[in-house]
Amino acid sequence: MRTLAKGLRFDDEMMWVELVDGRQLGVPLAYFPRLLDATPEQRCHYVISGGGAGIHWDALDEDISVEGLLAGRGDLTARHRAAA
Repeated sequence: MRTLAKGLRFDDEMMWVELVDGRQLGVPLAYFPRLLDATPEQRCHYVISGGGAGIHWDALDEDISVEGLLAGRGDLTARHRAAA
């Protein structure tokens, strides 16, 4: 069974993902520079996509998979840029 997101909230340093199985996953905003640099209002304009498999911010050009969060992966964009 896939783990899916059903809600999201933020505090000053963390993103909290509410999962359909009742767990809450805390992820440091520092893992995602676009979210860290965004305003609180910008962070609130997200869509839970793929039936809960991901979270998307159109204005921030950010997509995060729940699977990646559970695996401990942060933003891979900087790593790809550094390798290019």
